[in-house]
Amino acid sequence: MDTATIIEHLDAEISRLQQAKAVLGGTDVRKGPGRPKASNAISKSVAVKLTKRVMTEEGKKKIALAQKARWAKVRKAAKKAENTGNTVEKAIKSTAASASPKAIKKAAKT
Repeated sequence: MDTATIIEHLDAEISRLQQAKAVLGGTDVRKGPGRPKASNAISKSVAVKLTKRVMTEEGKKKIALAQKARWAKVRKAAKKAENTGNTVEKAIKSTAASASPKAIKKAAKT
């Protein structure tokens, strides 16, 4: 007997033993077409406990300072508009537009 024949006989014997074990154990090892059925251990998902997201004091201070700077910029534009005779709404819109990325791109093109 050559090596390939011996390996073929061993594979057949292993397959036969696996089928016998499945019959005795109560599970079916046969592989058929389609997706295999999930076992109980795999199909049950683990519940993930959601944690509440908390902002640090440093983060709160940073946001507060940024907002105060924005309002100061608006107030400064409104005060400047009063002195030059423009309406306050125009000054606020121009201030808000100057901070947007689109306005910066437009200004760079012209």
